[in-house]
Parts: sequence; structure tokens; C-alpha cells
Amino acid sequence: MILHMPAFYRREFLKKIGTYGVSLPLFPQTRKRPNVIVIMTDDQGYGDFSCHGNPVLKTPNMDKLHGESVRFTDFHSAPMCTPTRGQLMTGVDALKNRATSVTAGRAVLRRDLPTMADVFRKAGYRTGLFGKWHLGDNYPYRPMDRGFETAKYHLGFGMSSAPEFTNDYFNGTYREDGAIRKFSGYCTDFWFSQATTWIEARRAAGEPFFCYLPTNTPHGPAWVDPRYAAPYDKAGLPRNFFGMIANLDENLGKLEEYLRTNGLRDNTIVIFMTDNGATAGFNVHNAGMRGRKTMIYEGGHRVPCFVRWPAGGLRKAADVNVPAQMQDILPTLIDLCGLEKPKGVAFDGSSLAPVLRGKAEDVGDRMLIVQYGQIPKKFESTVIWGKWRLVNGTELYDIHADAGQQRDVAAANARVAASMRTHYESWWARIEPSLRDFLPISIGAPQENPVLLCSSDWEEIYADNPGHVSSAAGGPRGGPWNVYVERGGEYEVELSRWPPGLRLPLNAGRKPQQMTFGESPEGKAVPVAGARLALAGREQSVKTEPGDVVARFRLRLPAGAKTKLHGWFVDAAGADLCGAYYASVKLL
Repeated sequence: MILHMPAFYRREFLKKIGTYGVSLPLFPQTRKRPNVIVIMTDDQGYGDFSCHGNPVLKTPNMDKLHGESVRFTDFHSAPMCTPTRGQLMTGVDALKNRATSVTAGRAVLRRDLPTMADVFRKAGYRTGLFGKWHLGDNYPYRPMDRGFETAKYHLGFGMSSAPEFTNDYFNGTYREDGAIRKFSGYCTDFWFSQATTWIEARRAAGEPFFCYLPTNTPHGPAWVDPRYAAPYDKAGLPRNFFGMIANLDENLGKLEEYLRTNGLRDNTIVIFMTDNGATAGFNVHNAGMRGRKTMIYEGGHRVPCFVRWPAGGLRKAADVNVPAQMQDILPTLIDLCGLEKPKGVAFDGSSLAPVLRGKAEDVGDRMLIVQYGQIPKKFESTVIWGKWRLVNGTELYDIHADAGQQRDVAAANARVAASMRTHYESWWARIEPSLRDFLPISIGAPQENPVLLCSSDWEEIYADNPGHVSSAAGGPRGGPWNVYVERGGEYEVELSRWPPGLRLPLNAGRKPQQMTFGESPEGKAVPVAGARLALAGREQSVKTEPGDVVARFRLRLPAGAKTKLHGWFVDAAGADLCGAYYASVKLL
């Protein structure tokens, strides 16, 4: 069935952002506007810092920044990557902005919500992204579609994800405004080097800038030069994970030295955060918290947040124990930089600027909600209210008295728990009706034609890493992609078992691929003898030969339709085998 596209989707987004209204005064013209650098590392938990008490790991440059910053010690992300990034970019809760998961058709942002980059760009800032985006690999969700003038990035969750199937952390490839290019050296070194080069160009031109530097490390696979891991080569330690953090720390030190020696340090706001709770370092040090990445206990979503702006009149560097969240960052930067707030956007976050400036000790009495999910379910959440944590709608913890969340005190504090449940019920009632409205990838758009779809965007199926592709996971049909037909005409659809660039036959297996310091998995052979395509209410079948690398279809599609594209492979008897992990869709 073809559905008509909602009106908001058809709007030109640049027209939307042109309607901003001013809610705060612009930065005084007599003062130079501050530059902004937001650094976000990937899968580095709260305890993966020596300044947070890690007994083994050494992070001298992160520690130095910590010592120079206002530190929000009760700061919360989502328990997983994409929802955190969407909340950072929009100031809106994940279940509202729709980027609720890392995969399963739920890893893109609503188009009607302006991003942090849109807001800065509208204010005359130059905007650049260097590293991990993970809020959409295809138009209209790519970083250059969402406000970044310069975008050097990888696809998916990382440089070994299903969309980056053969990529390596060393001497690999990246995207530059959509085009595939090669880089030399280690990925983290490359992101920091490119960001620094771009910042230098902005400095030379006298242009204010917003630099977003989200690294794909220390997310696994743990591939790093052994010299960084060598100090942690001891039983029970995640040596390569800690090695990736050591490399990150070194790169942070180089960036800090550049800012200092080139006169940028004082008037640059630097914000350092991580995207979720503990992963490989969980068993070494988790700062006394319960839970880790993906969990809704404190250890899954309490993360560091360091804010430094030497010339900004901020309070003295110190810990601030104010409950805060990722959604607060955009409203805070709008306030600190004197930007225009987007008209008609209701942030779920609040500005932390009064706290940062020492004019307030909190941001008022509020409840925060931490929730994400491939298929979000009611009460799979944490509600934060001061010292209280309501987990799963029933468990209540006093974090001040019980940081490890070992004692459920709901029975003794029934009124508190009831108030928090009531708040959540009201929030959920507003969100729940839209949770089944998947955001479509455009096909046939002049901005991207052809489009290469990947299993990481299958609806409600988790298939975003090379292990899923290699083992033919995801069920006998895989899942559909939600698509929007931008222009009508004749389309060619090519279904692939393997990334098209490998040119492997549909029925072939694959040997393990040796990487610089690691290996990608062996691939399972599947007896493909045909393929089926369901698109726009029609289903077609084709037979394939043993040496075929794609199954090819042609059909006409009308413009302006939201529909599903579903391709899968069958054996000689017509039995379903697995989904098509890749689909190239081209308007002819």
C-alpha cells in the first residue's frame, strides 16, 4: 500500500529554518562570538577516566580538561549511541525526535526538527562534522542535509558496521559530503587532524565556528596500534579498549595545544561528553554504579559532561551536582552564544547557562525521562527527579543514599513513586501514537541517485554489523526499508547478498578479511537461486544464476509516495533464505 507523504516531509527544510524567531538577544556586537567545539567519544563510560577514579587507565589530557571545566556530575545520555546523538542535535527526547535506536529503521531524525548545526549555521557560524554521525546514511538524513557545511564522516555505527563492511580503522575510507575518499593512518588521528585543519582555516578567515567532533572510538572492534595498548597488557584488562582511549587522550592533548598556541582557547567553548555508559571497562571501574550500556540503571546513561569557556565568565571550575541531560546542550549553547531559538520547536531540555554562569544552583524542579529502544515499550525507562530514580515504572532508588541502586524504596516512598509514574504516563500518552510512524529514506532524489540501502535500516530488525551480514541473520526474509519516492519514473532495483563493491556472487561465502590489527568474520554461503521484491503494493520474482552478483528488477513508481521496499532471496525450491542486505535503487 502506498501512503501519501505528510505535509511536513514535503517542505523544503531551508524554508523552515528561515522562519526562526528571536527568543534571546543576539550576542552583543561589541564582543566576539565564541567558537564551539563539542567532543563526544563512543562507548567510553563514566569510569573510564583516571579523574573519575579508574585505578589503571591513565587519561592525563582528559583529566586536565576536567580540572579546567565546570563538570556536571549528574548528567545523562541515552543508554545507547544514536538516541544520545539525536537528543544532542535537537534538544528533543529520542522518542519524540524518532531516533530511538541504532538500527531497525529508527536511527534517523524528524526532518521538521532543526539540528544544532542548522541553528549555528543560521546565526552565521561555519559548521563542520568530523567522525561519527549515526543519524542517517542516506538523503535526507546525512549530516550535509542537516546543517553541516563540511562533513567528513563514516556510515553506520562505525567503520566496521554493515554499511562500512570492509572498512578498516587504519588507512580506510570515509565520506566527504557524500563522496567516498581514502584516509591515511588511524581513524581517530584523522578525525582530529581534519578538525584542526578546518578550525585553522576558520581562524585565518576570522569566522566563528561550530565543530562537532564525535569519534567512533573506543567503540569496538578494539583495533588500535599496539603501542597504545601495551601499558594495559595485563590479565583482566581490556588492553585494546584502554589503548583506544589512550590514543584519544593524546589527540585531545594535541587539539588543546593547537587552541592554546593559536589564541583560540579563551573564547572557545569546549564541551566533552561520551554517548552512553560503560562497555569494555565495566569490570575494571564503573564509579560504583549499577548497569552498563543499553541498561536503564544509572551506569547505562550517566556520563561525563565537561564545559570550559575561559573568557565566558563561567563559574569556577568545579563539580556541579545538578541533574542534567543531553537535551540541555542545544538550549544552553543558544543561550551562551546568543543564537536565535528555532520558532515552533519545544525543547525537552533546558538551558544550563544560569548554572554555568553561577547565577543559579539548579534549573528548577523538573523530571527527566531516559528511554530509547528498537521497539519502545511503556515503562522501559528511568524517570529522574532530583535524587530519585524510578526504573521500569516500579523500582524507586535514592541515588544520594544508594548510588549502586541496590535498595528499592518504592514501598516506603509511595507518593514520590506515584508522582513520577503520573509524569511518565502523561509523557508517554503524547508520544505513543507516533511510535509506529517510521521515517522514510528518499529514493529518486537528485541529491542522491542511486541510493544504496543497507540492512541496518530494515524496519524493526537488528542487522547493523558485519556479523549479521556474514551469518545471514535477520530471518528468512530480513526486513523492509521505509522509502519515499521523490520523483516518479522507471526505477532499477538491484538486490545484493554482499556489499556491491565486493562483487561476490549471491550464493558465495566469504573468507575472513584480515585488517591491520584485527579480522572481519567469515561469511556464510547461502544457496541463492532467485530473489523477490515487494514494492509499492506489487511483488516480483526473478531467477538467478550461480555467478550472479545482483538480482535486478525494473518497475515504474509514482512521485510523492511513502511505501516499503522489501527484497529477499530464495532457493531453487522457492523457499525463503535471507533478506537482501543491500539494495541499490536508481531512478533511470
